[in-house]
Amino acid sequence: MSAADFIVTNARVITMDPDRPRADAVAVAGNRIIAVGDHDSVMDLRGPGTRVFDAEGGSVTPGFVESHLHVFTGGVELDQCHLSGVTGAEALRDTVLTYAEARPDEPLLIGQGALYTILSEEAVITRQDLDAVIADRPFVMFSPDHHTAWANTAALEKAGLLQGRAVGVGSEVVMGPDGLANGELRESPAFSPVLALSTTGGRERLGLATGRDPDPAPSAADRARDQAVMKRSLDYLARNGITSFHNMDGNPYTLELIDAVNRDGGFAVRGRVPFHFVKEMEPAALEIALQMRARYDDDRLRSGYVKFFMDGVIESRTAVMADDYADQPGWRGEPLFEAERFAALATEIDRLGFQIAVHAIGDGAVKMVLDGYEAAARANGRRDSRHRIEHIEVIRPQDIARLADLGVLGSVQPPHPPGSFFPLEPTMTRIGEAKWPYSYAWNSLRDAGVRLVFASDWPVAPIDPLFGIQCAMTRKAYAPGLADHRQTLDQAIAGYTIDGAYAEFTEDRKGRLKPGYYADLVVLSGDLERAEPESIGRIEPVLTLCDGVVTYEA
Repeated sequence: MSAADFIVTNARVITMDPDRPRADAVAVAGNRIIAVGDHDSVMDLRGPGTRVFDAEGGSVTPGFVESHLHVFTGGVELDQCHLSGVTGAEALRDTVLTYAEARPDEPLLIGQGALYTILSEEAVITRQDLDAVIADRPFVMFSPDHHTAWANTAALEKAGLLQGRAVGVGSEVVMGPDGLANGELRESPAFSPVLALSTTGGRERLGLATGRDPDPAPSAADRARDQAVMKRSLDYLARNGITSFHNMDGNPYTLELIDAVNRDGGFAVRGRVPFHFVKEMEPAALEIALQMRARYDDDRLRSGYVKFFMDGVIESRTAVMADDYADQPGWRGEPLFEAERFAALATEIDRLGFQIAVHAIGDGAVKMVLDGYEAAARANGRRDSRHRIEHIEVIRPQDIARLADLGVLGSVQPPHPPGSFFPLEPTMTRIGEAKWPYSYAWNSLRDAGVRLVFASDWPVAPIDPLFGIQCAMTRKAYAPGLADHRQTLDQAIAGYTIDGAYAEFTEDRKGRLKPGYYADLVVLSGDLERAEPESIGRIEPVLTLCDGVVTYEA
């Protein structure tokens, strides 16, 4: 065997390989792992040019697969006003004004991570509230889930929304008793006109809002700025130990930016980007998906799947429930696609050989997606499609077995259940106690045979997979007697490694530390198996290797 280029030793190696679950060292040559074993046998592969990295007793795992994020949006938001942890009008005002003073030329001030209860547990946030924060410059702030925004009067006026505007099913410019917009904007069609005022023109959200490329096309200067944002985002992923990601919005422009970063020598992480099919599109738009799949189809950058949104979120009551919201009788939410239309689209997309991923949070939306997947299987025959449902925050008990029977993947986010990273309210009151047993019901899904993949939905929640592992292992039941949905350490790591690889059909070459697999790994500052679950989020990556390349080193 030839000499190794890189050896990690003095490590607690968690391989995710059932044939050899643990080891002390890993050797790499080129972009492949060539040996996993004890210190002495691996060090036998040391040559004159081998770099040896001492893990100092820290864990080494396969590189993390972040199975649900928004890479362009996340990169832009790294430089926006962060409101996570801010509560009360005074703290909000101080944070925003400090941010605004440092950016006197910013055409639109944007805050991120504002809780629905940022002002109080009961108050509805209005434009007048935000005028009291800052009135002389356009300002908008987003909820953590990014499905709701609140804008001040200056932003609404400049965006042409103050008098209201029809924005389609599932979205709303909420009106006040004075006949003017009250400041709350629900879903992308409602707040996209405000984002268009920003320095980027909202290009980072087009993969979510329209699924189309920017129109007009960005100038050379704008494209260069966007590429720099994308590079910063990809580097940020590598810094967090991530070696692969599945984007959950997409258009050709996003792929072009990532490809340009890679071609300019900035490769940091493998990526998958879907075509986002929005409700305004006709089936002919799938030609774009076919072009994206044909052009980008290697293990560094790939397309090959189609994303949908079936509903919104529970907090703003835009998620589609099978029964009335517990705190609003008579309202169940409105699906973005009619059941028959989604079934027809799913059938055609499945026929074309694409994987499908659908955002479905409410149990009504989950049922509609499963109905569509069943229709596709009946029409086209069963195949190894690995279609996905994203989030599954509430599910009807009778749909759990359907999910397993269809081989549908459950894509869930460990930081998301209320009481982990986000507060319990207003979510749990909206769901209602009767549905708590079927809310964020990970182990019910797992016990039925559903394969779970884990992610953050960054920038909705912190991207750090170690924080995600901590959240997965430390969940608390919502009431006495409810099922325990905590994950074991091995389950949580699998959700961020081999299960993520399975979700992209690459489990035969990544997601494990095993000879012949890609040299994608992360060295950590501590020992995961000896750490208390509540402290795992304090462990950090010290080295990330992706495709045999050091993409981050502390």
